[in-house]
Amino acid sequence: MALLETSKYLQGTALSSVNPDLASERQTASFCVEKLTALLDGGAEQTRIRRAVVEAIQSDPVFSTENQYFQTQNERYEAAVRKAVHLQKKMREMGWTENGPEYKYIYRALSGDVAFLLHRVFMRSILVLGSDKQVAKWIPLATQLRLIGSYAQTELGHGTYLQGLETTAVFDIATQEFILNTPKISAMKWWPGDMGRSATHTVVFAQLYIHGKCYGIHPFIVQIRSLEDHSLCPGITAGDIGPKMNFEAIDNGYLMLKNVRVPRENMLSKFCEVRPDGTYVRQGSQKINYFTMTTVRISLISDEVLTPLMKACTIAIRYSVVRRQSKLKPGEQEAKILDYQTQQEKLLPQLAAAYAFHFINNYLQELFDRGYREIQRKNFDMLPELHALSSGFKAVITHHSTAAVEICLRACGGHGYSLLSGLPSLYTKILASCIYEGENTILLLQTARFLIKCFMAASAGQPVPPSVTYLAAVKPGKCPAKNKSDFLSPHIYTEAYQHVALRLISSTAAKLQDLIQSGAKKYDAWNQCTVQLVQAAKAHCHYITVKNFAETVEKLETKAGIQRIMKHLCDLFALHGIFSNAGPFLHDGYISAAQMDMVTASYLDLLAVIRKDAVPLVDAFDFTDKSLNSALGSYDGQVYQRLYEWAQKSPTNKLNTKFAFSKHSSPSIFFEVKQYAVPFGMSSVLVMKDSTYYGEQDLAHS
Repeated sequence: MALLETSKYLQGTALSSVNPDLASERQTASFCVEKLTALLDGGAEQTRIRRAVVEAIQSDPVFSTENQYFQTQNERYEAAVRKAVHLQKKMREMGWTENGPEYKYIYRALSGDVAFLLHRVFMRSILVLGSDKQVAKWIPLATQLRLIGSYAQTELGHGTYLQGLETTAVFDIATQEFILNTPKISAMKWWPGDMGRSATHTVVFAQLYIHGKCYGIHPFIVQIRSLEDHSLCPGITAGDIGPKMNFEAIDNGYLMLKNVRVPRENMLSKFCEVRPDGTYVRQGSQKINYFTMTTVRISLISDEVLTPLMKACTIAIRYSVVRRQSKLKPGEQEAKILDYQTQQEKLLPQLAAAYAFHFINNYLQELFDRGYREIQRKNFDMLPELHALSSGFKAVITHHSTAAVEICLRACGGHGYSLLSGLPSLYTKILASCIYEGENTILLLQTARFLIKCFMAASAGQPVPPSVTYLAAVKPGKCPAKNKSDFLSPHIYTEAYQHVALRLISSTAAKLQDLIQSGAKKYDAWNQCTVQLVQAAKAHCHYITVKNFAETVEKLETKAGIQRIMKHLCDLFALHGIFSNAGPFLHDGYISAAQMDMVTASYLDLLAVIRKDAVPLVDAFDFTDKSLNSALGSYDGQVYQRLYEWAQKSPTNKLNTKFAFSKHSSPSIFFEVKQYAVPFGMSSVLVMKDSTYYGEQDLAHS
């Protein structure tokens, strides 16, 4: 019954209209789909709220994504702005507030297809870095869209390395103003969303100078466009950076400043302040100015990474039980492609990863909330761990998920390449997550620096943050597994991941020490170890993900079949990591060659087990057809009919235009006319000059 209720929400279609191949998959689910959906949402009440938000948004024609794949960039931008403005009205109508339980579901309901996304980061920056007085002044204006904010950090010449930013802000004591400048072209702000056409204000990160002394990067609120006619303010040069792989609806822009003055009160001053006499006062860690990036990295995992990954899995798995190709057994009908082990091996590990990353995202969010409460109390002790984990997991999850979405696309064959499948736009969107908010290699190196420091501290008997206490552990040097079923024991594979992470961190730390003791400068030694440092950071994040998944499964209730299927997914995620990256586990003999064969056997066995529940597992993600916007992934599985119907919407099928070749070429270039005798006159035949027949026009006359 719960499954049928879910299907009503998903589509509102009669069960008889669902493709039989897809319907049969749902009849044999080993667990309650509705209860798994509630688990993912954090409870049945959260599911109810989310569905209500989705229904309210998707039933409103202003928020429609119909024909989106056929729109121009400007049409997408105009539609996104229209939706952003209408959203404010909708929120008032529905009684939704930014502090209410509905707010976090709005972005998912809109599929991110709305303007002013950086406006949210603008507001978050003020809330986190601004004083109470600044919050009281700017947040009401931003909430009511009386101004539109952006976030100007990245420059043409610098991205992740914030200390290298070149924009300057010089304090003028005489006027009590900061004078902001773009000293050279590489200092131009480049990429900020909403900057190209929309924003009236932005938070600019610049090097603060007082009496000629540089105090590092600080945030300043700068007005860039008039609130009267939207023209650029004096000293401001801004515009759109041009076409991108995706995000057509977002006007990513550039910004140059020339002697732009802002009042002293416009420097965000919750933790750092410049007093009227030019005295610089800091409260807490200087790294607090980087905290906004930490919050953004954690939030993007949920908004920009997990959702596309879950959508891609939904599309590819549903399509794979509708698509039939070749015969597994002679004399039988063509098989569902998901019945082939190779297709299972492509898609099911990606499905397991989606669940693993969902649970690690919950872990990170809880850690962040706890850290933020401490920071509010001016306790910055958790900041290094928060920064390291947000950096490492942003890098690992975006990299893995981007690869997973591409696998899903390719697993759908030629139809996956069509925009109408929904997969290409998911791929080009998620690909950007590997680059923005910190380039992944740099982020992994920041995580590695934290790990090396913690390893040295643990080795000296000093306390370390909770996530790295294993660095002080002493574990046996060999995996104790005796048969393939042992590798379905979470403590067996979790300890294997811990062993690899600890070995990579300790061996890299030892190499660093050896290089330095041999006379190498610290920075040279570091650079000579960066490949291994990246490996160590990845291993740490992979270990924490596996450990967290196993611990989450252990806490689940056994009823409704949820714990059993989650245990299978946890096992698959862990064993896939060993199977596909065997080297580090075999390197020092912790896992033997014989044990690796056991891993492979258990891993392949799991594919067949999870295959039976593949469709129910993606149904539990609870995406509506409008959210998926995919001809291949719809709930009813009517793939071929939908592909054809959507193709008819292409503008090129509605235009009565001549063949382009005939418009731009002279027929005499490729064709010649030959005349042949016919019973009642002459017939002229148009043929290609290589004598290939092309067409005929009868010129006979009576």
